[in-house]
Amino acid sequence: MNTDSQLIVFQNKKIRRQWNKKTEQWYFSIIDVVDILTDSKNPTDYLKKMIKRDVDLGSYIGTNCPQIEMVSSNGKKRKILSGNTEQILRIIQSIPSSKAEPFKIWLAKVGYERLQETVDPEKSINRARTNWQKLGRSQKWIQQRMMGQETRNKLTDYWKEHEVTKQDEYAILTNIIHEEWTDISVKQHKQLKGLKRENLRDHMTEAEIIFTALAELSTRQIAENMQSKGLDQNKNPAKKGGRIANNARMELEQKTGRKVITSKNYLQPKIGD
Repeated sequence: MNTDSQLIVFQNKKIRRQWNKKTEQWYFSIIDVVDILTDSKNPTDYLKKMIKRDVDLGSYIGTNCPQIEMVSSNGKKRKILSGNTEQILRIIQSIPSSKAEPFKIWLAKVGYERLQETVDPEKSINRARTNWQKLGRSQKWIQQRMMGQETRNKLTDYWKEHEVTKQDEYAILTNIIHEEWTDISVKQHKQLKGLKRENLRDHMTEAEIIFTALAELSTRQIAENMQSKGLDQNKNPAKKGGRIANNARMELEQKTGRKVITSKNYLQPKIGD
């Protein structure tokens, strides 16, 4: 089976989706979602009327939602208007359907929680801790993960304050650091662990978390010392910081005879495994 393109079933109806390897997220057929939530005989026409009635929605879809090749009802592939999870939830908000209410209630709850976390950041920290506990992580792992996240936040704060502002620039620098200390890219590390859209850091071992933090701590301190600005200037500290963690990793591996980079993950085992 092609795992990049799949059908999922909701209330006995199918939703087409396509995995985007570049952005590492699922894109869903907007028409299929509209069909399920409205029971319209012509979901395409329904969506057109929605867009005509709601100018902001039309502008949002036109700006953010791509045409992605999926299998159509006649079995042939063609470009279909699609959206990722965030974009689909935005569209659901505009559908006047009782079936959409559970989604809207959930969105309102999440929105309220995020506002509360803005006022009191500790709530965000506690929520993350609770979620990791539900996933079966140990207290020791959670503490290390949170420590690593704090180190990461300080690094991205430095980048933001020194003319690194685009998400793709963050990704480039992050990958440089990662390749330097692990000898593989972020993408290759995720593939090693069998991950798709899951957060790599949530599936790191104790050692992987600690060495990632060492690489990012070293990168920030070197960048601060060099007063690096912008993407190009920050590439050098990223390489040097990653190399410091790489040297430490190799020394530990020599002493213990065990590899730090591992395929271990926290994914739920598949039925039959």
